[in-house]
Amino acid sequence: MTRRHCNAAASVTHMIAGPPPPDTVVPDDLLVAAEGVPLTLVWLNNAGGLTARTNEPASRFIKWNPIDSGESLREEAERLRWLGGRHPAPHVIEYRATKTSEMLVTEAIPDTTNAVTSPWTENADQALRAIATGLRQLHSLSIDGCPFSWSVPHRLAASNVDRQVAAELLASAPPVDKLVVSHGDACAPNTLLSPDGEFAATVDVARLGVADRWADLAVATLSLSWSYESFDEEVFWDEYGIAPDHERIEYYRALHYAT
Repeated sequence: MTRRHCNAAASVTHMIAGPPPPDTVVPDDLLVAAEGVPLTLVWLNNAGGLTARTNEPASRFIKWNPIDSGESLREEAERLRWLGGRHPAPHVIEYRATKTSEMLVTEAIPDTTNAVTSPWTENADQALRAIATGLRQLHSLSIDGCPFSWSVPHRLAASNVDRQVAAELLASAPPVDKLVVSHGDACAPNTLLSPDGEFAATVDVARLGVADRWADLAVATLSLSWSYESFDEEVFWDEYGIAPDHERIEYYRALHYAT
C-alpha cells in the first residue's frame, strides 16, 4: 500500500513518501557521509530527500535533503538535541551541510520498527495504541524552557500561504485547549515500536514546538487512513485518553493542508 508522509497534502501533485524506487540514485554527498561503508536506502520523503541506513561500525541513519527542500535538517538536529534525556528519540551523531545538500546522522534505535511496517500494518490496533502513547508522553513534557514554537501564528508566518487565507486561518483559530510540546508532524510513520508492539521512540521532529495538542491529534488521526487498510480510530482516542473534538480537528487539518 502506498504511504503518504503526513506533511504532504492530499493533492496528487505532491510527491508521496515511501520506500525509494529500486533505481534511485544515491547522491554523492550521501556516499561521502557513509564514509565508504555499504548503505541501504530506506525512505524517500515528499521533499525529495532520502534516508539511508548503515550497519558499520554501528547501526545509524543518514538523512539527506537538497539544500532548498524546505525541510530543515538543522532544525531537526536542534530539536533532537533538546529532546535528549526528555523523551525517547534518536541521538544525533552529526549534522553537516554543503552548498547543495544537508545531512543528519543519528544512531539507530535497536530493536525497533516503524509503525507503518509489517507486522503493525496487519495489527493496526496495537500500532494505534503505540502512536497514542508516544504522543501522550510527548505532550506530558513541561513546555517551560522549550525554545521552539509550532503555534498558529508561527506556522502562518513561516509559510507561503496567501495573505488573505492566512488572515482567515488566524482569525478562525479555536481557543487553545492545552499547550504542549507538539511533534509538529505526528503522522503514523513517525512512531517507532518495540518488538512487543509498545511505543519505543519518536522520529522526524523538525517541526517540534509548543502548540495546542490538537495540532498533533488532528494530524495523527488524519494519517491513519493513509497507513492502515483497516483500523478502529476509537482505539487511538481511548489510549490517549480524550474524546475527539471535531471542531478543533477540522481546523487543524485545514491548517495542516494550508501550511
